[in-house]
Formats: sequence, structure tokens, C-alpha cells
Amino acid sequence: MAQDLIWYVSYGSNMSAARLRCYLEGGRPRGGRVDHVGARDRTPPVRDAAVTLPGRVYFAGESRTWGGGMAFYDHDAAGPTPARAFLVTVGQFVDIAAQEMHRRPQPDDPLEAVVLAGLPGGRHASGPGHYETVVEVGRLDGTPMLTITASHACATVPHTAPGEPYLATLAEGLRESRGWSRARSDEYFRMRVPQRPR
Repeated sequence: MAQDLIWYVSYGSNMSAARLRCYLEGGRPRGGRVDHVGARDRTPPVRDAAVTLPGRVYFAGESRTWGGGMAFYDHDAAGPTPARAFLVTVGQFVDIAAQEMHRRPQPDDPLEAVVLAGLPGGRHASGPGHYETVVEVGRLDGTPMLTITASHACATVPHTAPGEPYLATLAEGLRESRGWSRARSDEYFRMRVPQRPR
């Protein structure tokens, strides 16, 4: 398994350290509906950092884990987006990506070779699934920062509202990484979810 380090950048529920641990160590996140097998390497991230991305978060589809809309990131839409970067191995990043698509981590996942070689044009789509597009969103301390999103753009899909357990986990990540209150997180996400007619 590739031991080279990269920054995995989360703009969604994985901003929460406890939620990310489910992808590394295995388990079910609080409020979630799905158990995760964990990564082949269960070592905690080397470190983490609050980062700001230039693109925009939006919610679409229906989450199997949480119910309600899922967070996606459009690197080409106007931002900014608060996010959290975790310094992990390439192998761990690939295993996180596999579990995002409800697959078991596998040895010799072809995504490892792609990440190690560098993303052509800063983007790589492994398939049409919800989290099968990897985007390089910058560098931190000279190391690439990669995030996982969908191939569709913000303006090309219907938007859906996220459920409360998901929003609570997003807020937990913003509190841990930025010291945001729940009220501030709610206001931030309120501007990014569809508004119900009054």
C-alpha cells in the first residue's frame, strides 16, 4: 500500500474527526445508517489543518448513510468553502474514497497509481458515481491537497436538503477545526440548501 503522504480535504461530514475515524478504523458514525469496514492502514492522520477552498459546496441526491442531501464540491463555482485537510497516506486516501462509494478497500486499487502519478489537469474521474471524481484543490506545505466529489457541477443537478444527523456532523467538524458555533454553521449551510416555499 502506498505510504506517500497527501492531504485529504473534506468539506462535508468527514470534517468531523469521529466520522473520519469510521473510514479509517471501521464503525458506524453517530446518526448514520451504514457500518464501514475501515482502511487497510488504520493509523490516525499525521495532522490536520483548517483550509479554505475556492469553490462551492452544494447538496444533492439522497444519502444512503444519512438520508437527505449529500454534500458535493464544485471547484469551478464561486466559493469560498471552509474545509478541513487531513495528512494521510495515499493508501488511506484511496480506501476512504472506496468506502465513500460503499465499496470495500482493495489492494492494488488503480486510483493509487493515479494519485501517485499526479492528477492530469488536476482532476480524475474513476466513474460516474457520487464520489468518484478526485480534484486537486491546491497545496499545503508543498504537498497536494485532494478532495472527492461528483462529476456533475452545482448548476446541473437538482439540489436537496440534508438531514439533521448529517448537518450535526458537518457542524461538529466546523467546530473542531474552526471553533464555529452550531448557530454559525447552521447559517452557513442555510445559504447552501434549497429553501422551502413559505
